[in-house]
Amino acid sequence: MIRRVLRVAAAQLGPISREESRIEVVKRLLALLDQAAEQRADLIVYPELALTTFFPRWYTEELSDHDHYYERSMPGPETRVLFDAANAHGIGVHLGYAELTDDGHRYNTSILVDGTGRTVGTYRKVHIPGHADNEPWRPFQHLERRYFEESNDGFRVWRAFGGLVGMAICNDRRWPETYREMGLQGVELILIGYNTPLHYAPDPAQNPLQAFHNHLCMQAGAYQNGTWVVGVAKGGTEEGVESLAQSAIIAPSGQIVAQAVTTEDELIVANCDLDWCRHYKETLFDFARYRRPEMYGRITGQKGVEAPS
Repeated sequence: MIRRVLRVAAAQLGPISREESRIEVVKRLLALLDQAAEQRADLIVYPELALTTFFPRWYTEELSDHDHYYERSMPGPETRVLFDAANAHGIGVHLGYAELTDDGHRYNTSILVDGTGRTVGTYRKVHIPGHADNEPWRPFQHLERRYFEESNDGFRVWRAFGGLVGMAICNDRRWPETYREMGLQGVELILIGYNTPLHYAPDPAQNPLQAFHNHLCMQAGAYQNGTWVVGVAKGGTEEGVESLAQSAIIAPSGQIVAQAVTTEDELIVANCDLDWCRHYKETLFDFARYRRPEMYGRITGQKGVEAPS
């Protein structure tokens, strides 16, 4: 039997400064793409908001003052060269960016393009963390809820690269529902980009656990749904804010098979055998046999905690 093995490159980025132009950033992305081509990758996965600094750390009175950080089309004038180069290499691309739609909506978005240049699909972030109002008491702000809308598109899975592929973005990875929604569609590969500050202002006691929690949720999601998970960071100290790196490629067993070791631009590569997913989907996590959806009503019927009386 021919195995469905996809060679995946996780393209971690180091910091992007506030002054760095799109053209300069795309040159960095192209350098990582060249490395991926040298290593015969089928797919390269870039992080969340891969084209700019993490701009939600700054408050502006007018949302439009941040418009230059958003993309109005993808690919656009400055990013088309990346997609053209990937197409020439026959490599698929996953890229995270800030999206400004024609009718004025703002989303934290990722796009997936296959090795022929065909757009497979786009995903808009569902779980938006942080806050929406100016909170100058923080050492830095996390204003995602000001600059991005929550998506109502949900978690789709697409047929691509010989398998079933889904996407999520940053905070989505912390929620088990993210993985299970895609697991119920048979997902075999989940692509996740993230920007995660090491300091968490509402509860600094969690700071030393950021790296542990990052891998914990992705490894659990991979194992409990029998899927590969690729988590890719933009890490290092960006505009004075230290962010987590440790990009990882995680097998359906929950094991990390490749991990970045720097906080800079770095490429890690792994052969992802999509048929490995069956070892978990057809045994411990045979949903058709073992799931009890009639027992899980609170998950979709209730939002906040309701303690027993």
